[in-house]
Amino acid sequence: MSTETTSQKPQKGMGLTTQIFLGLILGTIFGYIFPTYGVELKPIGDMFIRMIKMIVVPLVFSSLIMGIAGTGDFKKLGRLGAKSILWFEFATTIALFIGLLVANVLQPGVGVSVSAGDTAAVAAAAKKTINHIDMIVNIIPTNVVDAAARGDMLQIIFFSTFFGISAAAMGKTGEPVVKLAVSVAEIMFKFTGYVMKVAPIGVFALIAFTVGKFGLGMLIPLAKLIGSLYFALILFIILMVIIASLIIRVNFFHLIRAIKEPLLIAFSTASSEAALPLAMEKLEKFGIPKHIVTFVLPTGYTFNLDGSTLYSALAVIFIAQVYGIPFDLSQQIIMLLTLMLSTKGIAAVPGASLIVIAGTAAAFGLPVEGIGIILGVDRILDMARTACNLTGNCIAAVVVARWEKELPDETLKIAYAQNYDD
Repeated sequence: MSTETTSQKPQKGMGLTTQIFLGLILGTIFGYIFPTYGVELKPIGDMFIRMIKMIVVPLVFSSLIMGIAGTGDFKKLGRLGAKSILWFEFATTIALFIGLLVANVLQPGVGVSVSAGDTAAVAAAAKKTINHIDMIVNIIPTNVVDAAARGDMLQIIFFSTFFGISAAAMGKTGEPVVKLAVSVAEIMFKFTGYVMKVAPIGVFALIAFTVGKFGLGMLIPLAKLIGSLYFALILFIILMVIIASLIIRVNFFHLIRAIKEPLLIAFSTASSEAALPLAMEKLEKFGIPKHIVTFVLPTGYTFNLDGSTLYSALAVIFIAQVYGIPFDLSQQIIMLLTLMLSTKGIAAVPGASLIVIAGTAAAFGLPVEGIGIILGVDRILDMARTACNLTGNCIAAVVVARWEKELPDETLKIAYAQNYDD
């Protein structure tokens, strides 16, 4: 068996990870040399994102029904939710403190000249607020078809959870529906595989558009902000990997290798949804049970946005530094507590990070106009925080699986031995 596998390796060709990475590099070069043509490639990138998004709803819906009906255990589901939320809150707190630490040590806003930026976007963000009471009420859908059409992940999870429990409670009567869900989930994973074949083209188009529209010159004035955020996000991931490894005895560097393809997709597209189907597939191959993957990952996309949370903390302090406004430690701690609440469940809100930063800045007497300074490089910042959001949720899935004793050492040894190389 091993001889056959070895002999087939040379025929494998260039792996998907390498293809996506090449698309990223070539797209950057193309957008820089031919900016006009780069901008015109946006529809191709948008088509790729739409192809991915059309997979997400049926995949999450069918996988959740399959996973929940497989257990049919209310108590277990509640325990799974409680453990997920507990880890999410811990990770969010660490992210906020790292954002605060890096912002104070590196001081990315010091020396940055104030410019008007996109005043229309700033004004729109300043007028919006996020009502968290309404957000909690809206978890319950009045029309599941409407929720699916809008891609409201929390409403889909809520409906799918109760549908799966009801199907399990029906016994033999519910079996045909559960079998259908299993078939749909498998078909959607196969569908994902086909869509991933065009991922390098989609990534090329999206990066060419970004560089063509904004240019690499935009990075120079705010290079310190970009560097600070990237450093903070890498520091956060390393710290979480170390903490999680010590607590649950898992070598997370194997996990990072396993999810490198969805990570590249998340980074290059700046879309968490684009990476979700492939991330779910990779986590299952890593040995995490389907019902944990399908519950933790979509829920985490709403409640565990570590990269976005860290960015919000750093951005607010950045604005204070740009305008030279004193922002002492006691105010910063209160700001962290504010962000700890205001960043929960914001994934479904368009431009949510912008609204949260605007609202927080206004609450502490900082000029909301400061957001305009970072809008020009927000796409570059968004790429990094999206990749961090995905990594944080994949780590959470492993932690919860180990916590639930559903990822034994024997399974991990098999996962470590798997070949994730191109």
